[in-house]
Amino acid sequence: MKRYKKSIIMPLALFIYATVMAIYFIPRNQELSDVEKWGTVTASYVIIALLWWVLRKKEQMMAKRNEEMNKDK
Repeated sequence: MKRYKKSIIMPLALFIYATVMAIYFIPRNQELSDVEKWGTVTASYVIIALLWWVLRKKEQMMAKRNEEMNKDK
């Protein structure tokens, strides 16, 4: 069984969640302006992209550290 990386699963799940919430709530919310609605959606996508980048870098650092430790042994 193939194990998926955390840097793929978490951002993908959050992206799907944010997209579904945007599709569901944007047409129904009449209290906010369109700029505020789309700004919120855009901000959530930027945060998800940053999370993906940070998790990917963290996994790369861990892999490099493990490779160096295995090389020393």
